[in-house]
Amino acid sequence: MKKLTTFSTLLLFSLLGFANERISSEDYIDQWKITAIEQMNSHAIPASITLAQGILESGSGNSQLAKNANNHFGIKCHKVWTGKTFYQDDDEKDECFRSYEHAAQSYEDHSDFLTSRQRYSDLFKLKITDYVGWAKGLKRAGYATNPKYADLLIQIIKRYNLDQYDKMPLLPIEIEREKEQKELTASRQKDTPHTVFTATEKSAESLDETANIHKVQLNRNRTRYILVEDGDTFYRISKEFNMGLWQLYKYNELGKRDVLTKGEIIYLDPKRSRASKGNNVHLCSEDMSLREVSQYEGIKLKKIMQYNVSTDPDKILPKGTKVILR
Repeated sequence: MKKLTTFSTLLLFSLLGFANERISSEDYIDQWKITAIEQMNSHAIPASITLAQGILESGSGNSQLAKNANNHFGIKCHKVWTGKTFYQDDDEKDECFRSYEHAAQSYEDHSDFLTSRQRYSDLFKLKITDYVGWAKGLKRAGYATNPKYADLLIQIIKRYNLDQYDKMPLLPIEIEREKEQKELTASRQKDTPHTVFTATEKSAESLDETANIHKVQLNRNRTRYILVEDGDTFYRISKEFNMGLWQLYKYNELGKRDVLTKGEIIYLDPKRSRASKGNNVHLCSEDMSLREVSQYEGIKLKKIMQYNVSTDPDKILPKGTKVILR
């Protein structure tokens, strides 16, 4: 296990803002909080502890080890490691560290590391919300040699309010999440984000489809929507579907000054407060904001912001970020 040396102390200084053009701790948390929650649910390790260790050990993903080897927890090779390796000076010159194809594998390996070693077994007798006990227990078990290691973790958790993630609900198991993402990717490749329903009983009852220019579709929450075409306006769509302008604005959380763009999703029914059962997580396949996820999934923006503890709906989330939907 990587010790907290002068090198990692410098990383902590950089974390606090002494370096430019770096990933901020806030961005790091946004990108990895869902993964930390998943690890908490599968391995009973507080998400706050995992995030705090990731921030401290990798300098919020800015260390050379994190950038070059996707290793966010400084786990060394040890005798059991058979995967790729990365060498750098630490306690000794040219020490061997584990290298991963993706940083998410580093999170999984971190959980396996703690759960498979007897010296950390007492930690799992603590409550999942006892991050102070976990921080002190990690220090006692020898995770790092710095005498202030526990205090540093606790300070990070308090500074970024990371303990809120220890109270997050359970997320779907890995196989369900992979299945959902494959379906999502396949639907996007067909140039539509959801399943197409061209003549459903529901739409036939509520709309005179012979007069409609747009094809009415249903998303996974069974909410009707259309895709904007060239020349569309709110007024034209409202007349086509015999709706009030206020309904289009309200259902899509838009205003009079917003301009429609081709391919944009416009809902004909109110968005839901949460995703349907089994659709708990949206995995961003490209850089996008919570506002865009809200419109894509048909879930109210206020609810998505609440589920993901966010105050900025327009902040761009990097590709691979997981967003809670219920």
